[in-house]
Amino acid sequence: MTEAYGVDSEVGPLRTVMLHRPGNELRRLTPRNNDKLLFDGIPWVGRAQDEHDAFAQALRDRDVEVLYLGRLLTEALGDPEARATAVTGATEDLRLGDSLRDYLRTALTALDPEQLAEALMAGVRNDEVRAGGLVTSLLADEDFLIDPLPNLLFTRDSSVWIRDSVAVTSLAMPARVRETQLTELIYRFHPRFAGADKVYDHQLEHVEGGDVLALGPGVLAVGVGERTTPAGVERLARRVFAKDLAHTVLAVPIAQQRATMHLDTVCTMVDVDAVLMYPNMAEEMRALAVTTDGEQLHVAEPEPFLVAAAKALGIDTLRRIDTGLDPVTAEREQWDDGNNTLALAPRVCIAYERTVETNARLEESGIEVIRISGSELGSGRGGPRCMSCPVLRDPLVL
Repeated sequence: MTEAYGVDSEVGPLRTVMLHRPGNELRRLTPRNNDKLLFDGIPWVGRAQDEHDAFAQALRDRDVEVLYLGRLLTEALGDPEARATAVTGATEDLRLGDSLRDYLRTALTALDPEQLAEALMAGVRNDEVRAGGLVTSLLADEDFLIDPLPNLLFTRDSSVWIRDSVAVTSLAMPARVRETQLTELIYRFHPRFAGADKVYDHQLEHVEGGDVLALGPGVLAVGVGERTTPAGVERLARRVFAKDLAHTVLAVPIAQQRATMHLDTVCTMVDVDAVLMYPNMAEEMRALAVTTDGEQLHVAEPEPFLVAAAKALGIDTLRRIDTGLDPVTAEREQWDDGNNTLALAPRVCIAYERTVETNARLEESGIEVIRISGSELGSGRGGPRCMSCPVLRDPLVL
């Protein structure tokens, strides 16, 4: 029986969420590859797992059902078609060559679902196979034939629910492309998501989930910057309008740099009418409201983001809560994902404990803050929102 899922806001009471507990893919990070794999440091994996377990428990303590991506993937791979699709996707890399590709496809196909899921997530090193041949002979033992996916930790990016449809996103960075192949497998083959409607897929123009905020029923804000492209926003807008999932999409340009890779690194919602924002950018942020008459897209002139958002939501104003207390503190806490909160309900959010000043500001504004440790989890530049993909929230009643 198909479960009913859906998300129409950032702050509706959270009921079900998908996480990924960090595993061996994090143990594959080294000083040689961490930049390529988009990590700013080498995390202490045991501590990262402890921190993630505490995060999951904080969600359960508030009656949120926690689904694990790795477990869902293993269960989906019980389907023969899913296994074949997964093996093909993992071995498409042109670096492999024909002989090694054929060997790997045979070897991976022979694995059971749990072993295959582990290989897909943690990668395969040259010294872990006995393929022989020219390609493996010319590679170092520690070179990866299939790269690990340490960014699976950030489940927000590879899929996002828009009302009762799921958008399997298209990730821009080469190190993350295979993540959405695995997410696609889960939504396509896992019985829990049988019949789920899909509004986007990983072969379309680049859109990443961290750039997509459901400001309220029918209103999406989509960041355009380092990861999500203008063409991606246009494609997403056309698709959500065609399915009547939104009436307004706000395209929000953001700086193309590491510290502001996604919209949710500078802005998240913590109440039906309140946003947490990075003040060093808040005054500059603009939005272009995109609507449709059923045939063509209409793009409004740029307006201040908060003004455009309030108009689209049909309210007078959005309250702004600033990160930090001064420009330097704000910059430090934004880098530590102070803006990247996960709302569990209106006026309740999870945040990293290290963003002390931002958390104090939230509480002064009437927001309950559930603090979690993130000293190791944060090395990939992502906070509680990045690490969570809500698949069910209660509808927001305004």
